[in-house]
Amino acid sequence: MSGDTCLALCPSTGPKPKAGSFKGGSLGNKYVRLNVGGSLYYTTVQVLTRHDTMLKAMFSGRMEVLTDKEGWILIDRCGKHFGTILNYLRDDTIALPKHRQEIKELMAEAKYYLIQGLVDMCQAALQDKKDLYEPVCSIPIITSPKEEERLIESSMKPVVKLLYNRSNNKYSYTSNSDDNLLKNIELFDKLSLRFNGRVLFIKDVIGDEICCWSFYGQGRKLAEVCCTSIVYATEKKQTKVEFPEARIYEETLNVLLYETPRVPDNSLLEATSRSRSQASHSEDDEGFELRDRVRRIHVKRYSTYDDRQLGH
Repeated sequence: MSGDTCLALCPSTGPKPKAGSFKGGSLGNKYVRLNVGGSLYYTTVQVLTRHDTMLKAMFSGRMEVLTDKEGWILIDRCGKHFGTILNYLRDDTIALPKHRQEIKELMAEAKYYLIQGLVDMCQAALQDKKDLYEPVCSIPIITSPKEEERLIESSMKPVVKLLYNRSNNKYSYTSNSDDNLLKNIELFDKLSLRFNGRVLFIKDVIGDEICCWSFYGQGRKLAEVCCTSIVYATEKKQTKVEFPEARIYEETLNVLLYETPRVPDNSLLEATSRSRSQASHSEDDEGFELRDRVRRIHVKRYSTYDDRQLGH
């Protein structure tokens, strides 16, 4: 029977195992019989003592071993991966299991038997699988206003939220609206990949707007960019969706000032708030502090411009 053979048998009940030192010096390449957690293996002393491991200590007489009345050497470990352990001792390499859980189980056995080379192999494989399968960034999609509130309040990062809900429109779209809506979504995906380590990006598909960006820092709303407006066409109203790419980039960079634990520079925040307030002719109460305002940018709301092509 080869050394890879594993018989799924449980040790028979009977007299208690006997403890003693294993006399392996004279056995050479002769087979020994192992009972590892009920799984039976045949292998040689030469294989078990090739590397400086716990198995070498057991089968070179330095440690006591337990045997049953039939001479099987008992090892009180799970025998599921012991055949792989033996193959590594024979060849110094193995084909690792495909699943992460099985690699973790094998690594635990390798650590028990003090087989450092196999432990290193398992750790490298787990790291490769982690890099391969784990997402670069995770984007939560909120399902209720309370969930949104909890996410924003608990986040240690600035927050950028894109609300897009095409089903809210009760009018027809202008000719470029669908394309611009997709451009907003694509920009959101690009920004989330670029700044995922520094900003929490959230998608909202249940809000009242069709396409609107919101920017938060340290739990409070800093700015808003609404990308929709109403166009009064000749016979009916239409919804127009804009793509203010430069404005969205600017507001995303502004929220980086609110990274935690970094404390925002109040003078810088006040200066940027003042310049933006003057440029956008804000209608907020002048009695409020400039850095506590929410900058709401609505792109061409209630425009009378009809952008449909001639002949349509």
